[in-house]
Amino acid sequence: MHIHILGVCGTFMGSLAVLARELGHTVTGSDQGVYPPMSTQLEAQGISLMEGFSTDHLKPQPDLVLIGNAMSRGNPEVEAVLNRNIDYMSGPEWLAREVLRHRWVLAVAGTHGKTTTTAMLLWILEQAGLAPGYLVGGVPKDFPVSASLGNSDFFVIEADEYDSAFFDKRSKFVHYRPHTLILNNLEFDHADIFENVEAIERQFHHLVRTVPSQGLIIRPSLDAHLDKALAMGCWSQVQNAAIGSEIPGPADWRAELLSADGSQFMVIHHEQPVAVVKWRQTGLHNVRNALAAIAAAKHVGVTPDHAIAALCRFSGVKRRMELLADIDGVKVYDDFAHHPTAIATTLDGLRNQVGKEPVIALIEPRSNTMKQGVHQHTLLPSAALADTVYWANLSDTDWLPELVSAWQEDNPESAQHRVESTVEALIDRVLANLSGPSHIVIMSNGGFGGIHGKLIAELEHRKL
Repeated sequence: MHIHILGVCGTFMGSLAVLARELGHTVTGSDQGVYPPMSTQLEAQGISLMEGFSTDHLKPQPDLVLIGNAMSRGNPEVEAVLNRNIDYMSGPEWLAREVLRHRWVLAVAGTHGKTTTTAMLLWILEQAGLAPGYLVGGVPKDFPVSASLGNSDFFVIEADEYDSAFFDKRSKFVHYRPHTLILNNLEFDHADIFENVEAIERQFHHLVRTVPSQGLIIRPSLDAHLDKALAMGCWSQVQNAAIGSEIPGPADWRAELLSADGSQFMVIHHEQPVAVVKWRQTGLHNVRNALAAIAAAKHVGVTPDHAIAALCRFSGVKRRMELLADIDGVKVYDDFAHHPTAIATTLDGLRNQVGKEPVIALIEPRSNTMKQGVHQHTLLPSAALADTVYWANLSDTDWLPELVSAWQEDNPESAQHRVESTVEALIDRVLANLSGPSHIVIMSNGGFGGIHGKLIAELEHRKL
């Protein structure tokens, strides 16, 4: 079968392309703005990529078109699919029908941390010899591709709350029917499709409704929005996880920090110490991710001590505080953070790791929610742990320069915030103010105008 995928370079649709290819299908795809690491992965899998959208991309006519949720009416390929009566469906529906049916699905949902937690859980199960299938919304460093069918009944999946397609406005994750479900957290996001946080709570509740009574839900102890989603009805066992003494009573899973940056911590199960995680990751968010992954792995028979041993060898995920270069003490990192909470937790982990060394944040408010200015009141405070913050106003929003100007006037002692409208101007400003060894963190959920390679090239040139 020839399957053509619209939006093929998105992290989810790109992973579907890999699975379809592994099933033996001929796979092609179109997208606007093709960039690594997904484009590189797809080309290596023998998947033909086409830049932009054109009716010519549907010649010869495919047997089935999978339409990504970034596609809308008016797209020339979408219109051609409808007019020519070509079979089509959403990515999540195809995945549920062709891959997930009759498998033990372990799903990871939440506003933040889905990709990393999914990669952790996958790594634990793989190291335990369970050979799971998987779909990760990114490229895990410990695996050659972001998705695989696996060789067992288990399938680990990143479960996104975003809608399925322009013709199916249900969240992707309601298609997956997990037996083991991690709920990392719940905050307001995706303002382009959700009117308020209550609408997101309702979708999470719909997900909870699909977990069988013999299934397991794992959640953090403190999350008021998850409380509300579960209060609408829950028919499965629920286990909670906490760090230190953040809740007064017992927790099913608890971490006691042995280092402030989260690089070492003791795992406690039912108030009994298990073993110490000593790993490459940092940040309290990753400690929580790890607890959830350990708990989920236990549900399918992996003992906590084996899970902990696996995490000590966990390499992480590309674009999650990934060190790209170290040039004369100037370290450049790439991170996917694009929500105030994620920005804050990422910088907190780095600050606890590097102490008082200079931290420079380069942030692109790129998501629909960010560009609409929904998080204006928390955006600048989220970067408080950086010494200098450069905001890339690449979409030319009116509110960002005004917000930064007002903030600097009201908070003269805070980190220095600057706004630039082009990547080139941003790089020039960074280099002009760079005085020595420092940590530069690039944060975006997109390509950020190729800033990663351009900045590193300029740093290398300056070194010469």
